[in-house]
Amino acid sequence: MDYKKNQELLFNLIKDKSVLKQDVFSNIILNFKVLKGVLKEIGDDLNNKLSDIDERIIIEYKDSGEFEAQLRVSGDLLVFQMHSNVFKFDPENSLWKTSYISENINRGYCGLINIYNFLNDSFKYNRSNDLGYLIGRLFINHENHFMVQGKRQLGFLYNDFINATIDKDKLKSIVQSAILYSLDFDLLVPNYDLVNKVSVNEVKQVGDHHKLRTAKRLGFVFESNNDEI
Repeated sequence: MDYKKNQELLFNLIKDKSVLKQDVFSNIILNFKVLKGVLKEIGDDLNNKLSDIDERIIIEYKDSGEFEAQLRVSGDLLVFQMHSNVFKFDPENSLWKTSYISENINRGYCGLINIYNFLNDSFKYNRSNDLGYLIGRLFINHENHFMVQGKRQLGFLYNDFINATIDKDKLKSIVQSAILYSLDFDLLVPNYDLVNKVSVNEVKQVGDHHKLRTAKRLGFVFESNNDEI
């Protein structure tokens, strides 16, 4: 190819892909704003219903900036983080064989929102060594088609990327599924043999700063999470 043809090819590639990614990114930003509203709405509704039952139960929404929002549900904290980049489905993904994407490969580019579950005390007491879990990730393309990869109901209720389009009601359902999963995902006592040795420094850290690592599945030492995706 000569210089002019190369330049034209580069120009078209940059133009097409950059415009596409901007479209996807703009769309995920709009949906994340709707998601923030949904989180606040769900939080306020639960808080109103529970406030007369037990004032110790705290439901609290927090807007943590352009790319993050949090919903505390009693002892659990759900963190929703929007990624600043646009992603393309892996070439091995079976979605590429569907007519929906094969007719227009641009449909295989998505914005991403990760959903994490932490213990609220991990943030409250600044226990930076504590572990959280990625319980779901939400993909949305520029046409508002979406799917969720995740744990239990998050993994099988929202996997029809070809036909499903995101809206406020769908976001409500996803948030409710995330809360249900987190509340059912309890902090378990670790096997005694896994935590029967501790250093002087670790004990001091617990006493001074609550720094000994805690996670839902194995308490002080996180080894694995056998909960199937």
